[in-house]
Amino acid sequence: MSEEFDMAPGLETGIDTDVFRDAEGRISPLWLERLRAFIAAGRSEDVALVTEPLHSADTGDVLEQLEADERLALVRMLGERFDFSALTEVDESIRVEIMDSLPNAAIARGVAELDNDDAVYLLEDLEKEDQDEILSALPAFERLALKRSLDFPEDSAGRRMQTDFIAIPPFWTVGQTIDYLRAEQDLPDEFYQIYVVDAAYKVLGTLPLDKFLRARRVTKIDAIMHTGQVLVRAEEDQEEAARSFERYDLVEVGVVDDNGRLVGVLTIDDIVDVIHEEADEDIKLLAGVGDEDVSDTTIDTVRSRAPWLGINLVAAVLVSFVIGLFNATIEQMVALAVLMPIAASMGGNAGAQTMTVTVRALAMRELDGGRLKRLIRREMVVGFVNGVIFAILLGLVTALRYSNVELGVVIGLAMVINMIVAGTFGILVPLTLDRLKADPAIASAVFVTTITDVVGFFAFLGIAGLWFGLF
Repeated sequence: MSEEFDMAPGLETGIDTDVFRDAEGRISPLWLERLRAFIAAGRSEDVALVTEPLHSADTGDVLEQLEADERLALVRMLGERFDFSALTEVDESIRVEIMDSLPNAAIARGVAELDNDDAVYLLEDLEKEDQDEILSALPAFERLALKRSLDFPEDSAGRRMQTDFIAIPPFWTVGQTIDYLRAEQDLPDEFYQIYVVDAAYKVLGTLPLDKFLRARRVTKIDAIMHTGQVLVRAEEDQEEAARSFERYDLVEVGVVDDNGRLVGVLTIDDIVDVIHEEADEDIKLLAGVGDEDVSDTTIDTVRSRAPWLGINLVAAVLVSFVIGLFNATIEQMVALAVLMPIAASMGGNAGAQTMTVTVRALAMRELDGGRLKRLIRREMVVGFVNGVIFAILLGLVTALRYSNVELGVVIGLAMVINMIVAGTFGILVPLTLDRLKADPAIASAVFVTTITDVVGFFAFLGIAGLWFGLF
């Protein structure tokens, strides 16, 4: 190894955490530049040496830091040593880019080493022909397990589940179960409970490991198992499954098919990913940026944002039309042009606050009949109270600035009206979209903002025109 590429202390036999990560937890620029130098020089063994100690999540971070040609070169240099689980940690655009560049035979070798849920996560974005070719290269049992998971709907519990679990009959003893676990080679790498099933693999109960390990060897399983278990249907949406984890404080749950047979398990690490994805999706949809990632190309980003900007343009034209109705009013009192954006913007912000609370409550299924009525009443009252508070403040400022008490009263009245409307429609718009089976996070912001702008301008200019006789 030449002096130019000498390893930093601690990298000769592995990577010290302090070398790979800087004091703020980010990938060290020095470490990354050394890796880039090895990639550019085609030094495969050195690339393998510096990346081998990394966790798959860290490898994913490295892939996102590299340029497209560098990350593809890295994967090719590592060859069979590349851990495909790192692809579950990167943005979708990067994952698709890498998967498209690899031959199906290499992907088949990689996914064969993964847990069922991770393998499904990688395969579900591929074309059907590529999926079939990759699956055909896998052993029969793994092929059938993956195919069954891929047959479930996208974003369902069946897509997320692991097919490795421990199931035993109820008539075994604790001692027999311990002997089985010690002798059986093909067990899950990690598990939190044992499932008690009948001959048809229907769940009779569950046995947490803490209770199992405290029991005597002669104890029958059916005497200590829990019969009030929570189960998730394979067809159930992954967001609903995550809600069950939250509600019942679960770390693992069994997944059953339409016939009630145990087909897999969901664990807490899977659900954390689901919660992160769903929250990330809702935040992006509220902003009208779809499912874009920071790694997306310029063209993809423009394609994602342009439709929503187009809708905003239509809304802006509608608002300008409302303002145009009061041209004569504005011309007679120039102060109106200065003040009218204030009432509209305050309403928009208030509506966004209410809308955010409502969308979250809908996502968490917290709005039953009683809660919904209370929320509507509360937000209308909050809108009125906030409207009065800021109407007084803005009215005083306006009266002092323009030496016109009546103008202060006018904008104060407009503020109260718009704040009440903002609170009301901040609830009604998401609720209406939800009733229409549309995602309330998708377009709520556009509609609420448009409504508050239209009402704000119309209320302020209309009241002003009537009050001062400008019509």
